[in-house]
Amino acid sequence: MTSAIEALIEAEQLPPDYATIVERHWRPLARQIADRVAVEERPLIVGINGAQGSGKSTLCRFLEVLLQERGLHAATLSLDDIYCTRAERQRLAATTHPLFATRGVPGTHDTAIAMAIFDDVLARREVFRPRFDKAADDRAPDLVGPERGIEVLLFEGWCVGAVPQAEAELAQPINALEAQEDADGVWRREVNHRLAADYAALFARLDMLVMLQVPGFEVVRANRLLQERKLAARAPDGTAVMDAAAIDRFIAHYERLTRHMLEEMPGRADIVIRIDNDQRPLDPSAGSAAMPTGN
Repeated sequence: MTSAIEALIEAEQLPPDYATIVERHWRPLARQIADRVAVEERPLIVGINGAQGSGKSTLCRFLEVLLQERGLHAATLSLDDIYCTRAERQRLAATTHPLFATRGVPGTHDTAIAMAIFDDVLARREVFRPRFDKAADDRAPDLVGPERGIEVLLFEGWCVGAVPQAEAELAQPINALEAQEDADGVWRREVNHRLAADYAALFARLDMLVMLQVPGFEVVRANRLLQERKLAARAPDGTAVMDAAAIDRFIAHYERLTRHMLEEMPGRADIVIRIDNDQRPLDPSAGSAAMPTGN
């Protein structure tokens, strides 16, 4: 294990045995990505999908270091950072459906920003990335960058690579939020429409799709509570930090599409890594390490 990996484990406040996870799971994944770059001989866009709290951001931090060790400059773009501004979401809520005021589902991102960043990476231009302030629930005014020479762009997000549901699957509400606040299905149908439109065009540009597959939607709440505690610690004065009741309502917006992805995505993702209830990849002996699906 290199000193850079040791330093990252310490910085992320991960247990010492996390080094084993790096060697068994993340280093082989970095090797697969690097091999693909060598074949393509151009910058690569790699989608990292995973439910809330599955460890996407942590994985991307390690992949950046591991790819750097292989002489490749990797950077991460989070789907969260291309959220529409609060004002934009409020306008969408007023004109389309009130549930669009809450960030998260397709329709609440500015996909044109990601498209432009993809273009800049592939053209080997300098890249500026937005930043979303979750504690304020709004896009930050400053951009990250410029960054030059990106050879691997890791595009991570909870619904990266998602595909729309069949129309018949939208008929019945999946939880109390949908039953009480989207009884006519306008919101969920618009989310599905956006998945089939601008999000489909965006996800079609992925060169690889990696899925961190959690055991089920039930683990999302516990993981999201942990995330919110970390956010509160970093930004104690944040006006949009959520309590448990707010989190329950928040994740209800994600339930339909999360369950849909857990059912259908493993069969088509390029690589599937199963994650346990503690946000750790299952041991290769369980048949779950960086598994190519053959797609």
